[in-house]
This record gives sequence, C-alpha cells and structure tokens, in this order.
Amino acid sequence: MNAESLILATSASLMALGSAGVLMRRNPISMLMSIELMLNAGNLVLVLAARIRGLVDGQSAALIVLVLAAAEAVIGLGLALALFRDRETVDVDAAAEVRG
Repeated sequence: MNAESLILATSASLMALGSAGVLMRRNPISMLMSIELMLNAGNLVLVLAARIRGLVDGQSAALIVLVLAAAEAVIGLGLALALFRDRETVDVDAAAEVRG
C-alpha cells in the first residue's frame, strides 16, 4: 500500500469516527471534538491533493480550515457554557433554545 492510499484510509476512518461521534453523543463538547475530527479528515485530503498535484493551494486551504475550526471551537464552547449555566445540564436534546 502506497502513502496516498494510507492517507486516504486514515482520512476516511477519521471522517467515520467523527460522524459516529456526532450522531451518538449528546454532550456538546464531545460533539465539537467529533466535528474537529471531521474537519481534520478533510484537511488531510486537501493536503494530499496538493501534494499529488504539486500545488500550494490545498495547503493554504487547509490552513484556512484550521483557523475556522479554532473559531468554531471557541464559539461552540461559549454556547455550551451558556447552556450549562442556564439549564444545569449539558444534554443537547434537553435544550430547545438558548436565550440570552
């Protein structure tokens, strides 16, 4: 098995683990971690495509995705803290809305 196949298999397994985590977990922090796994799987594919083609476009796009993932984590953790302060539970299904 060559390096490209190994990277694609790793990316596919990370995507599967992330999607399973989003579907099975009800804790918002666990869901955020699963979304981060899926974003990292997409980054692996972007960097692999850039490596195969010999371009820098995929690597710069992966860097932008990393920055957006960090911003998403900060906003998501803030919402999770607001949910916990308001409801005293972190179950995603329990809250119908978050009021400010």
